[in-house]
Amino acid sequence: MPDRPGGGPLGIFGGTFDPVHFGHLRLAEEAIDGLGLAAVRWIPAGQPALRGAPQVTARQRLAMVRLATADNPRFAVDAAEVEAARASYTVPTLERLRQADQCGAQRPLVLLLGADAFAALPGWHRWSSLFDLAHLAVAHRPGFPVDLASLPAALADCWRGRFRVQPASLSESPAGSIFSFAMTQLAISATEIRALLTQGRSARYLLPEQVIAYIRDEHLYPEY
Repeated sequence: MPDRPGGGPLGIFGGTFDPVHFGHLRLAEEAIDGLGLAAVRWIPAGQPALRGAPQVTARQRLAMVRLATADNPRFAVDAAEVEAARASYTVPTLERLRQADQCGAQRPLVLLLGADAFAALPGWHRWSSLFDLAHLAVAHRPGFPVDLASLPAALADCWRGRFRVQPASLSESPAGSIFSFAMTQLAISATEIRALLTQGRSARYLLPEQVIAYIRDEHLYPEY
């Protein structure tokens, strides 16, 4: 899905989405508003590299993300990692997006991360190369900014050198900076949702009704 040249900052939201839930949706929505993004592109991982195999197939996870995001014109879904049928790493994904037939070299790309994922960044494949390809935006609790003392030393040093306060500066370069934004805290996790579903309990109000219907119709996350 190529983008028009010179488009505004584009949020990139990757994940396993096993299953997608309201916490994911709220993060993407608040990133758009808090950072002034033109849109968010959701990229479900085909084969997640940093965690165990998902409980459902990549195409089922892709279908759930499409259902969850279908009514928001500011969201788009990228199926390339699912279709590639290989381990998904963020740097190669961003390199693909930087190709001329995708987003190109100059459009600002903004990788969206939760605070926990950001803190684990030094364990990622080629993590320092992320800044050559995108900005990073870290979600945090309102009133509780990222605590540098809790970060690995190399990551804390990186934050000090790259952090920018004003989201407006996102448009000044295609990559290289760190931003943060406050996100309404929703105590929802995919792990807890899967546990509820495998026990035959209701997950209503934790994820969209259309996703719940898909899970039911496809007999996903069956009771053990």
